[in-house]
Amino acid sequence: MATFFTWLKSPAAREYFFSTHFWGPVANWGLPIAALSDLAKDEEFISGTMTTTLMCYSMVFMRFAWRVQPRNYLLFACHTTNALAQGVQDARFLNYWYNGGREKKLGLTPEVKGKVTEAIEAAKDAKK
Repeated sequence: MATFFTWLKSPAAREYFFSTHFWGPVANWGLPIAALSDLAKDEEFISGTMTTTLMCYSMVFMRFAWRVQPRNYLLFACHTTNALAQGVQDARFLNYWYNGGREKKLGLTPEVKGKVTEAIEAAKDAKK
């Protein structure tokens, strides 16, 4: 811990904190914070196109943050968090619109009965 505080007082620390390697990722944290707060919101308002785009954007910049020298771990963490949160949002979107989540939520799931099931029920009713 003492080493960290020694570094914090050094010119290298001031150079880091006044560089884009620090402030760029700090500003970028707005994206994952917004994505994480959206996890509690209704699926009706999720934009599948935008969510997928943001997830791909974050995956591209995860690679950039890893490949740039020196590695920007703060930017990498920011975009990893955002890619994961957007992935969860995408899963919620797909479940809601394409896997029956909307119908289940609105109570619109019809009871599907085939002709055989109806015939069996009719036979049971006839016995009574």
